[in-house]
Amino acid sequence: MLKFIIKKLLFMIPMLIVISALVFFGMELTGTDPINYMVSPDMAANAANIEALRESLGLNDPAFIRYFRWLGDILQGKFGYSIINGQSILDILKSRLPATFELAFGSLILSTILGIGLGLLAAIKQNSIVDYLARIVGVIGVSVPQFFFGIVVLMIFAVRLDLLPIGGRIPPGSTGFVSRIPNLILPMFTMAISMTATLLRYTRNSMLDVMNKDYIKTARSKGIPEWKVYLKHAFRNALRPTLVILAFRLPMLIGGSVVIESVFSWPGIGSTILGAVSAGDYPVIMITTMLIAASILAASFLVDVITAALDPRVRLD
Repeated sequence: MLKFIIKKLLFMIPMLIVISALVFFGMELTGTDPINYMVSPDMAANAANIEALRESLGLNDPAFIRYFRWLGDILQGKFGYSIINGQSILDILKSRLPATFELAFGSLILSTILGIGLGLLAAIKQNSIVDYLARIVGVIGVSVPQFFFGIVVLMIFAVRLDLLPIGGRIPPGSTGFVSRIPNLILPMFTMAISMTATLLRYTRNSMLDVMNKDYIKTARSKGIPEWKVYLKHAFRNALRPTLVILAFRLPMLIGGSVVIESVFSWPGIGSTILGAVSAGDYPVIMITTMLIAASILAASFLVDVITAALDPRVRLD
């Protein structure tokens, strides 16, 4: 197992390098010039000032030189600075990541409870009204875009009913977490919808598949209570694909928060990425993209390890 883990970890290094190169040179192909977002109209009229600024930022160097310079700085732990406002990228991450993690983990917990609970109930009550309603929820949650849900709940609960804040993370004058809960409810619920639907469908299908196995019939023939058959024998064996989905969804929650954070004015890493892309702030784009890529690769690594530990058929060499 140790050899398997080391092999998987080493494989992540070239993957990160390839991803970084794709993102960097992809940004080059867009033709976005960050200088346009940095200078005033008066300064833009002076070509000499523009050229001097471009030279000082190293933007006149060939793309491959700038890429390897950036890669060398990363290996030294130097994340660099935003070329738009000069702020340290490390400081940006420190201020923005906690908000995104708060939203992502809250959505993960809520969707896990609802998705697994409803999926389990739908499987137990197969072809009942509960099952039909759960399947409708699953289809709607997967089909309808998150931003549409966000706009709808925002209009209903924040604008029409005035029950919850319209946006932001921290109410004016508050410091504790409890006072932030009303601001968290709508974006957390919106982000959890699609994952709840996915978990619901996987849990239901896995449970129905397991319920047809011979060992479930044997357990029932022994007179074991029905609730114990469902929870101890069926659910435990149906949980493996659900765990895989959970491991993969967390980095997707972090990376997929761009739209949700924009709709609810949530000051997280998603809105930071959106602003950086709009302004062509490639140092910020590179670091935030690599952060998301690393989290996805880490999730993939976790899935491989969990699968290898739970399934003896997986080869570890």
